[in-house]
Amino acid sequence: MKALSSATQTLKPSSTVAVTARALELKRAGVDVVSMAAGEPDFDTPEHIKDAARAALIAGKTKYTPTLGVPELREAIAEKFKRENSLEYAINQIQVTTGGKQALFNACFALINPGDEVIIPAPFWVTYPEQVRLFGGVPIFVDTRAEDGYQLEVAALAAAVTAKTKMIILCSPSNPSGVVYADSLIEAVMELAEKHDLWVMADEMYEHITYTGKLPVSAAKFNPERVITVNGASKAYSMTGWRIGFVAGPAHVIKAMDAIQGQCTSNANTIAQWATIAALGDSYAYIEMARAAFRERRDAIVTGLNAIGLPTPTPEGAFYVLADTTRIHADETEAAKIILERARVAVVPGTDFRAPGRVRLSYACSLEQIGEAVKRIGALEQT
Repeated sequence: MKALSSATQTLKPSSTVAVTARALELKRAGVDVVSMAAGEPDFDTPEHIKDAARAALIAGKTKYTPTLGVPELREAIAEKFKRENSLEYAINQIQVTTGGKQALFNACFALINPGDEVIIPAPFWVTYPEQVRLFGGVPIFVDTRAEDGYQLEVAALAAAVTAKTKMIILCSPSNPSGVVYADSLIEAVMELAEKHDLWVMADEMYEHITYTGKLPVSAAKFNPERVITVNGASKAYSMTGWRIGFVAGPAHVIKAMDAIQGQCTSNANTIAQWATIAALGDSYAYIEMARAAFRERRDAIVTGLNAIGLPTPTPEGAFYVLADTTRIHADETEAAKIILERARVAVVPGTDFRAPGRVRLSYACSLEQIGEAVKRIGALEQT
């Protein structure tokens, strides 16, 4: 029998998905597991968004749409970028995708050739290097340190640039570290991109989940012609299952991404598109409620983990922490297994995030679950 494609031979499965699947398997077997693995808000989708979906169904808005997305949604996205990020986009510069992953995939497909190098600050979301490799690109990692709050050094980024560098990927607020890059740092990165003629892919999916008192600056503010901005409805509006991402960038790049999506999935879910218009229109009360809850949960988990001897920096955004688990086991994968199998808490090892000696815990869950998880892990430490 003929072999699988060479691309699939190097593609790693998502460690986050794998841990979540194992936790669900244990739960189905009747085991009491506290899951801190999946990056999914536990709040229900706000009612006005569900109402918009119901209205779309009743109105018969159930057919194919343009591959880029319904014009009304792209107009709402353009208005969001103008209102919140001071960015001006025409609707032919915006694509609606089936989640943020497809937006990233389309952009990598459109821009990366075999041999192109893509600089990725670490720790990073596990999907970035895998998508780069799918198209023959070479991920180049720039490490950051927990003791520095995972802040990126522009000098280290500049040292990684070679004649083969094509793109820099930025994620702020970051999954998995929660770091939020300062405006001055983003500006310096954009100056570096201008100097070396590089693309910047800015993953801004968690922009509304920050604890700094303001929205992080969008990289495109400094040079929109070099930036592919990825965002979506999943995290900000608790719409993970609705699968709506969106991306903005130069018109010729979006045109190429439109052709790619047209040969892959075509349009994103029609009903979810109409619901997202409502989400973008007036969800600020929900956003503020969720942000306050996540802040309280962040403080509880950081305090709790540090109290049981697992050093954990305080993140400025998103809803994850990276805890040092070397006291449990020197290898983070083994530590995650011990925590799951013995403490019955599902966490994600830092291996695929390039965070050695650490595990990622999501605090997108209740305070009660956080308290129980810390209690169980703390008891494990004492055995």
